[in-house]
Amino acid sequence: MSSDRREGQQETTVNGNGAVGSNSQPVAPTTMRATATKNSGQRLRQNPNNEHRPDSYEDLQLDFPNSMYSSLEKYLPPSILVLSREEKVKFMTEIMLRHLPHGERSRAQRHKDYRQKIISNYQPLHRELYTLVPALCFVPTFINAINEGTEESIKSILSQPSTGVFIDNFEHWVGETKFRIMRPNTMNKYGAVLDDFGLDTMLDKLMECFIRPISKVLFNDVGGATLDSHHGFVVEYGKDRDVDLGFHVDDSEVTLNVCLGNQFVGGELFFRGTRCEKHVNTATKSDEIFDYCHVPGQAVLHRGRHRHGARATTAGHRVNMLLWCRSSVFRELKSHQKEFSSWCGECFCEKEEEKGRAIDALRKKLFKVARVTQA
Repeated sequence: MSSDRREGQQETTVNGNGAVGSNSQPVAPTTMRATATKNSGQRLRQNPNNEHRPDSYEDLQLDFPNSMYSSLEKYLPPSILVLSREEKVKFMTEIMLRHLPHGERSRAQRHKDYRQKIISNYQPLHRELYTLVPALCFVPTFINAINEGTEESIKSILSQPSTGVFIDNFEHWVGETKFRIMRPNTMNKYGAVLDDFGLDTMLDKLMECFIRPISKVLFNDVGGATLDSHHGFVVEYGKDRDVDLGFHVDDSEVTLNVCLGNQFVGGELFFRGTRCEKHVNTATKSDEIFDYCHVPGQAVLHRGRHRHGARATTAGHRVNMLLWCRSSVFRELKSHQKEFSSWCGECFCEKEEEKGRAIDALRKKLFKVARVTQA
């Protein structure tokens, strides 16, 4: 099925499960759910308690990144905040366990062993990539805008290109060692998970110091201010590689898509509106149609639920780095909501139609009262 045909068939099922045993989060033991706390019925706060100073979790061996616990603690209800650090850890771990990708726990130990084998044997070609040095990765205007941190400064650099790097040592090493690697997701047959090659610390810094401040301004309605975990990977398109990518949504709140190069023809992204799970297969409206041509060194930042796909790369070789940024806070709060009109295009239309019907009913009622009064 061609990309153009897929775009026209909006009833095609959209698959948002891209991760195959490749979440950057250390995975919890399968026995954790059996140790549910007596407070498991409590819900998170709708808004963070910014006056609260979270505990430090750096000295603990936890099931998820330590920073996630500190970030999530600001959303704990008052009755949980007064508990011991161990009790808070149990409560927060239970919440994060609910939002692991399907089947992740059963693959936990295999993936842990797999990642350790790579890190023990793989020799990085560019070690400087493992430490994020902003001055080497971004243009000065981008760094200055992030440091300033205002909405005006963030929006001023939205079209500003940044320098790119080529990452080709993974496939070369895989070919030489005959190592069978896990691919980034269920849709791409080529590429590699960057976290598995030891780049998780660098990507965490990229998300926390750069993507999260931008997302707080642009995508706060989908947890942009509380991004606390990621799944980072590279994909390849062209001859003897993946050709195109079908219509789908990402398993993320916010997605960073960076074109690393090099020379290619085609591969345009097509976007077709943001949808919640309930409305993911609804038709596209005319004002939701947007196409984007990749440029090496430039990036696209979008909501993970923004439906999209990639047309065929018809010549050359295209490499992209993607960072799926996730928010455990947003996912927990979302599980208690039924409508998402602030970011789902279909929910917004339904809400507007409901308002219209209410106004019509009120108008008829007032007209009827006026007629009775005149009589």
